[in-house]
Amino acid sequence: MKKPSVTPFLITLLLAAAVCTHGKEQVKDSNGNPVKRAAKYFIQPVKSNGGGLVPAAINVLPFCPLGITQTLLPSQPGLPVSFGYEPVIVGTDYIYTSTSINIEFRSEIWPVCNELSKLWAVDVSSSAAKEPAIIIGGESTAPNSLFKIEEATGAHTYKLTTSSGTVGTIPGAWLGAPQLIDTNDEAKTLFVKFVKVNDDATKSTTATSRVEKLGLRMFPFY
Repeated sequence: MKKPSVTPFLITLLLAAAVCTHGKEQVKDSNGNPVKRAAKYFIQPVKSNGGGLVPAAINVLPFCPLGITQTLLPSQPGLPVSFGYEPVIVGTDYIYTSTSINIEFRSEIWPVCNELSKLWAVDVSSSAAKEPAIIIGGESTAPNSLFKIEEATGAHTYKLTTSSGTVGTIPGAWLGAPQLIDTNDEAKTLFVKFVKVNDDATKSTTATSRVEKLGLRMFPFY
């Protein structure tokens, strides 16, 4: 018996991918290169004197789930993340604007809250504030774990949106360091750039001074 060809199936998948990304722009990193799915990037605010984004406790009790905060140290690039599609778009290795994605922290050093995923999510718990925190512990297919990257003013500058608002910041618990929230207040919008992780960035992260290392104690899991 002749086996059915997989070619028509593959063509259908590729056409579906083309339809999903038609009319949308490739997201670019800080150097103007397309952002790749599953590659590692630092998310860094563009209108700030601080560093990149890291997981951080936003409550004393319960300690978990962790929220997301910008480190106050300009020399710290943050903790790497990767982007993935949900549902998966077959046939593309790049991330496009206005398309649902997951955002996930990528780190081997993660001594707390290990029972939770590293996926970003909007806090939809019953105790969530009017402007809920962006937290870790998301589920890839859950609506509150889906984000979109949208273009903003400035070269290779973007904002993150959710189904209910835009990712912004408020002064957080750690010395007022900006804490990520879901908001409808445009004044609080967080504008970011994506910096691809490379050997130089890794070296700059590990070659921190004693003062910088002491400052990172407010992020003990970073």
